[in-house]
Amino acid sequence: MNEQTRGGRKDLACTAQATAFQRAYVSELKHRVVERGEPFVIAQADTPHEIFHVMDIALITNQWWSAYLSAKQLSARYFTALERQGYPRHTCRYCTLGLACTLAGDAASAPWGGLPRPTALVARLTCDCIQHVFTQWAQALGTDFFPLEAPAWRHKDPRWFEHSYDRWSEVYEPGRIALMVEEMQQLIELLERKTGRRFNEQRLAALMERINEQESYIAEASAMIGATRPCPVAITDQMPNTMIPQWHRGSDWAVAHARAFRDEVAVRVRNGAAVCANERVRLMWIGAGLWHDAGFYNALEEQYGAVFVWSMYMPFAKPQYLRQIQGQPLEALASRICSMNEVLHLPPWMNTWMVSEAKRCAIDAAVILMPPSTRLSQSGIHLTSQALQAAGVPTLTLAADMVDGGSWQRDTFVSHVAGFLSRAHVL
Repeated sequence: MNEQTRGGRKDLACTAQATAFQRAYVSELKHRVVERGEPFVIAQADTPHEIFHVMDIALITNQWWSAYLSAKQLSARYFTALERQGYPRHTCRYCTLGLACTLAGDAASAPWGGLPRPTALVARLTCDCIQHVFTQWAQALGTDFFPLEAPAWRHKDPRWFEHSYDRWSEVYEPGRIALMVEEMQQLIELLERKTGRRFNEQRLAALMERINEQESYIAEASAMIGATRPCPVAITDQMPNTMIPQWHRGSDWAVAHARAFRDEVAVRVRNGAAVCANERVRLMWIGAGLWHDAGFYNALEEQYGAVFVWSMYMPFAKPQYLRQIQGQPLEALASRICSMNEVLHLPPWMNTWMVSEAKRCAIDAAVILMPPSTRLSQSGIHLTSQALQAAGVPTLTLAADMVDGGSWQRDTFVSHVAGFLSRAHVL
C-alpha cells in the first residue's frame, strides 16, 4: 500500500493547498525549533493554544505529532521500543507515541532527528494516564510539565451545543471557568519567565474574533455537506480542510483558507458534485481520524456506495469554538478549553450531540472507533451507541487504533463494515 493510497483520495483544490501550506509550515517549524532553537511548547489538543499564538511561541500539538509519526509508518517501531523499556503494552497510543519516539532515542528514524528540549509541556488531566505520560516525557526532555485541571461539572446540560455561543458562562459553570482562567494566568507567568516574551490580552481578544470568523466558515461548510445528498465532499477532504486550519486558528492564512473551503463546498453543492454517484448509505465516523490509513474510508465508498458524511472535526467548530467574547477573552477561551474532551467523549454531552447530528445529516448508520488502549476515547461509546440505536441509527464499533496500525488490515475491516451494513439492512 503506497503513501497516496494510505492517505486517501483528495478531490478539492483546497485540500492540496492546505497540505502544501502545512508541509511548508512544518519545514519552517523545524527551522525555528531545531535549527534556531526558538522557544516552543508541546501541548495536548485540548489546551489553550491561543496563548502560545498570542505570545508567538511555536507549538507542537501532541496529537498532531502522533498523527505525523503514524502517517510516516513509525508507530510500530516506537511502541516496540517503549515496551522494551518496560512500559505496558496497552498504553494510550495517541498520547504516548510522542513519548515513545523520545525514549526510543533513534535520531536516524525520528522526524527532525527527534524533538529538542521544549520550553514546557502542557496538558489537561482528562484521564489517569496523562499525568504519568507528560511527567515522564518532561523528565526525558529536561523541562517543565504544566498540568491543567479537568474538574467535574455539577450542572450537566445535554443540549450544551445549543447554548455554547452566548450562554457559555452558564453552560460551562463560572467556577470551572474561573479555575481555568487562574491556571492560564499561571501558565502565562511561566512562559513569560522562561521566554522573556509578553502576553497581551488585547491581542487575544482580536485573535478570538478572528477565530470566530474562521469557525463560522467551517460551520457553514458543515451545514451544506450535511444537508446535501449525495454527499458533495469526502471525509478525506473534510478532515484536512478543518484540522490544518485549526492548528493555526485565527491566523490570516487559516481564516482565508476556511473561507475558500466554504466557497469550494458551495460550488460543489451548486454543481451537483458527489463523492459517490451511487451513494447508498450515509455513515457517521465517531472518533479520531484513522491517521495511518485514511484510504479505508474511500474503499467503502468505491466498493459499496457507503459514504462517510460526518466526522467530529467539522461540526465541532460551531458549538465548541464559536464564542461571543463579551469583553472577556480569557474567560471565553477558558469556556472553550475547560470541557473540550468531555463534550466529545463523555455522556450526557457526547451522545446527545451525536444523535442530534445524525438527524441533521440523515445518517443511516454509525461506525465508532474504539481504540483498545485509549480509555478516554472508550468512555462514552456504549451509551452513545445505545442512544443512536434508540434513534434508529445502527452502530458498529471497530477495535482499532488511530495511530497504531500494527494489527490493521484494511480489507478485513472493510468487509467487517460491509457485513454490518448488510445485517442492519441499510446496504
